[in-house]
Amino acid sequence: MTRRPWGSRAALFGGVALVVGVSAASAVPAVVEDWRTVPPIEAVPVDLVAFDTCDTALTGLRDAIRPHVGVHGLGSPFMSTHGQVVEDSRAGAESSAGTPKVAAEAPEHSKTNTHEAGVDEPDLVKTDGKRVVTVADGKLRVLDVATRRITGTLDVPGGHASQLLLHEDRALVVGGGDGMTGHRIAVDSPHETYSEGASVTLVDLAAEPRILNTLTVDGRYVDARQVDGVVRVVVHSGPRLPWVYPTDGRTEAESLIENRALVATAPIGAWLPRYELTAADGSRSDGSLVACDRISHPEQHSGTSMLSVLTFDFPGDLGNGDAVTIMADGDTVYGTGTSLYVADDHHLRPRTRTAPNSSRDTAIHQFDISQPGPPKHVASGRVGGTLLNQYSLSEHQGHLRVATTSSDGPGAPGIPKKRPTTQSSVTVLKADGGKLQEVGRLDGLGLDERIYSVRFVGPVGYVVTFRQVDPLYTLDLSDPAKPRKVGELKITGYSAYLHPAGDGKLIGVGQEATAQGRTTGTQVSLFDVSDPAVPTKVAGHHLPGANSEVEFDPHAFLYWPARDLILLPVLNMPVGRKPVEPMPSGLLVLKLGDGAFTAMGTIRHEASSYEPGIRRALVIGDDLWTVSAAGIQVTRIDGLSTQAWVPFT
Repeated sequence: MTRRPWGSRAALFGGVALVVGVSAASAVPAVVEDWRTVPPIEAVPVDLVAFDTCDTALTGLRDAIRPHVGVHGLGSPFMSTHGQVVEDSRAGAESSAGTPKVAAEAPEHSKTNTHEAGVDEPDLVKTDGKRVVTVADGKLRVLDVATRRITGTLDVPGGHASQLLLHEDRALVVGGGDGMTGHRIAVDSPHETYSEGASVTLVDLAAEPRILNTLTVDGRYVDARQVDGVVRVVVHSGPRLPWVYPTDGRTEAESLIENRALVATAPIGAWLPRYELTAADGSRSDGSLVACDRISHPEQHSGTSMLSVLTFDFPGDLGNGDAVTIMADGDTVYGTGTSLYVADDHHLRPRTRTAPNSSRDTAIHQFDISQPGPPKHVASGRVGGTLLNQYSLSEHQGHLRVATTSSDGPGAPGIPKKRPTTQSSVTVLKADGGKLQEVGRLDGLGLDERIYSVRFVGPVGYVVTFRQVDPLYTLDLSDPAKPRKVGELKITGYSAYLHPAGDGKLIGVGQEATAQGRTTGTQVSLFDVSDPAVPTKVAGHHLPGANSEVEFDPHAFLYWPARDLILLPVLNMPVGRKPVEPMPSGLLVLKLGDGAFTAMGTIRHEASSYEPGIRRALVIGDDLWTVSAAGIQVTRIDGLSTQAWVPFT
């Protein structure tokens, strides 16, 4: 096969599906192996090669997927391929108030808590200081800050709206649904599936909100990043094949033969994700999301899934995203102002009942997004171990730092099971000739533990591991070839999220724990890391029996240095059978000063019994705007007195 550079473009094939006429009898070899065992997908090189034509793509995909086809298709005995095309569910705007007069200047306001400055991330609420736009209850709602009134409501097509991005007078809303075909793909275990189907809707907010375009994609939304007015959306998709199962008198061997015959005769269109674009006037266009020659792949791959990166320009029409695609899985997205990384530690890889997912490494693909238009692939690489989340990745001065946890596995079959031995590492990579090459590595962090939080700040790194106690490691990464551990602090509990607070301080949000490692409730910690060799904990605030969304979604955290405020939603969660002091769910307001926390109070939405209650907090001027699925409450920062309650129903 001829190697072609990433991003090279020949004539596009649009929505044409080339069907190669091969009979099942001639295409499927005799089944001589044990048909009850499907081999796992092992770690393979990540060098990318582009398909030349649809013919070579079809041949390559059929050959790649065949070894992984079993009696239930791709691993799951409950995988369904039946569904219907999503009908247009676009609804007009229902305004509950007249269009307000927009203030000439927006008050000072907070933004979504993001990983990198200047790179916005989708969330359930956004504000520009003049209006608040939210999809907290699955609908898009616009509130005027000056009048504290809802000025528009939209039912977004394509399913339940879950996240949005905001730019000037436009919002980009991400939704999920049953997709265009409603098929399902197995994830993580033989009994776990997810429904594919994602939509991206462009909304005009200049007056009453109105839908401009909706793009429905036959795939699963992974994540998105926005730099200025350009958004990159990552979508995962899989083949749409009508698998048969050993039911209604069909034996397992017969099911396997039929499924392999199905693969041998499937057209290229069974792999290419499709899109449907609906305009404001209701007109529609559809086709293949990506052309065959825009798909690149490793020399070896499973043929079971694709990652597509779509590009949208806020000022323009939505379009179909001008996708570039690689044959890979992906579950973690990290972006800077010039690079987009998609990491795959095989959480989405097909599994079978006889061959569980045993991969212990992570593939990483880097794209250049510094120029307008579709991103260009820069390099790909692989590191040992698995990621915690996007904060496990950090780009600094041309190098990518990656924090992972590795395990030696549970042991071989027939040998008594033991708890896997784990350790964590930080690997430094640099793009070189299309590959992310390792230039430095630090091993041995948290032996017999796993990573609970990571934060990189310039040439310094912070890693928290936990099993019974919480070692906070400080790392010197100033020399990429020689990363080293310089300090360690052992305390009970752990931090699940770390946030730089300036002046050598670091805020941690997680759980306090006993000496035996049993968690006892939300803990906010303040660390002094001004001397990396001797990190110390200088303050803490413990809420027995509580939990916080911040522990698994940093978007829920807000640090507002102008008023020294730390804001996080909390839930009252009983600890075992021990009675705990009643603590209603709400938004915890802490003030940070003189190396200590002062609890200012807890904001609650009294009118709502909806769990999980308050999800987000915004600072706009002198007020806190708290958001739940039931509505928005406005609270004065000084004194925490309620100013307004805006219900959503």
